[in-house]
Amino acid sequence: KAINCLNNGKGEPCNACEMCRSVTQGSALDIIEIDAASNRGIDDIRELRERVKFAPSNARYKVYIIDEVHMLTADASNALLKTLEEPPPHAIFILATTEPHKLLPTILSRCQRFDFRRLSHNAVVTKLSLVSREEGISIEPQALRLVAGAVSGSLRDAENMLQQLCAYYGNKIDIRQVEDMLGITSDSRVDRLVEDIARRDIASGLATIGSLVGDGLDLMQFNRALVDRLRNMLLIRSGAETSVDLSAEDIAHLKAMADTLSVEDIVKALRSFGAIDLRSRDYSSLPMELALVESILPEHGEIPLPPSRQAVVTRPADTTTKEKPAHPPGLSDTLQSDPAQDRKSDASASPDDPGIQTDTPPLSTDIPEVERIKSQWDSFVQTLKTEGFSANLCAYLRSACEPEAVEGDTLVLAFHYAIHKEKIEDPRHVRLVERKLADVFGAPNKIRCILKAEEQKTKRRAVDSHLVKAALEMGGRITSVVENSSTGRGEV
Repeated sequence: KAINCLNNGKGEPCNACEMCRSVTQGSALDIIEIDAASNRGIDDIRELRERVKFAPSNARYKVYIIDEVHMLTADASNALLKTLEEPPPHAIFILATTEPHKLLPTILSRCQRFDFRRLSHNAVVTKLSLVSREEGISIEPQALRLVAGAVSGSLRDAENMLQQLCAYYGNKIDIRQVEDMLGITSDSRVDRLVEDIARRDIASGLATIGSLVGDGLDLMQFNRALVDRLRNMLLIRSGAETSVDLSAEDIAHLKAMADTLSVEDIVKALRSFGAIDLRSRDYSSLPMELALVESILPEHGEIPLPPSRQAVVTRPADTTTKEKPAHPPGLSDTLQSDPAQDRKSDASASPDDPGIQTDTPPLSTDIPEVERIKSQWDSFVQTLKTEGFSANLCAYLRSACEPEAVEGDTLVLAFHYAIHKEKIEDPRHVRLVERKLADVFGAPNKIRCILKAEEQKTKRRAVDSHLVKAALEMGGRITSVVENSSTGRGEV
């Protein structure tokens, strides 16, 4: 308009002359808009070069607006460069793109560059409020803030969304209707999950995520809102309130929430929830649940298992001095007696006494090794990221399984669910884990994956032995149960 206006020659259009009105109405013959995403080939640019030679019909300049110009092929870009190097005096090109870095440097060097930045959150809300008043639309302020937050500073998208809301719900719109259209939940559920993280309440947090799935809400949108909330809390907690593009009321609310968490806790939660990718999970809530647990647990924390998974056959050591009951000859070759009582009897017993086991059972040397690996397991899993392990695979190893035992040069990993076990048992993943095990621990340098449920069944089958039952009644305890691959039974 400015360069073709017939009345105002000071750089601004008058919006009243015939040329300005024709541009506004989209009927100006000399203003040509081309979609480079659909017309991206060299033949399209050759046709443009032929047409640009003709003088404008009634305007001062012929203006070519090429939208999404970065979509042009390499050959088409080079062909366009020829025209830009020696453009006709009556032609002006406007190249529009959201990705200027994809343009040829030779094209960029021949252009004047104007960068259009996104509008602030408050600016979009103010504009939508003005449009709503002029159009007679009744909409809650909080609903407008939700719309503005969903469009990331694009006023065109915000106005289109407002128009869709009016088409769906009429001229009276409430916040629940906006939430339904955007597929998101209200801020209260986001705040509730943040409060669960602050209280380190895993059970409540998992229940909150479960309610999202039960209500059929978009987990991707919810996770995006949660990450945005945590980011704003981090800025406020770090003293950078001016960088938060929200109203004073919202900033005060976030500040009160941020005071319940340390900066380290917020950063930890941001990393956990920001790293998950829900697009490849078919809207499964597992990535969010793992991120929640990682946000709450300490560096070397363990998830407490329900009682049904803690069925370990053991008898606590008796610290009293009562006499140890007799046992059948040869039973000590199968069972390890209570270590506290063994230490007391070792001082007065002869090594030749057949009732005393002087050699340490082979498995007892493995117990400290398992504990050592458990204490370093989180840091070991973290090093797997350098081997190409994804965040989800690392989360499976960190939270969905635990080192169970060491059998020679093999580390046994016990998984709670078959789906996680199958993922890690992929030959590519096994090789990566075993190579890193050798680098970090030396030995063990192999892994074997089992299911926790199968292990409990093996223990129950082993305990059914009448010999084992007799030993337990006389004060013995089970230190390990290994399944015999040939018989399928557990060996104590």
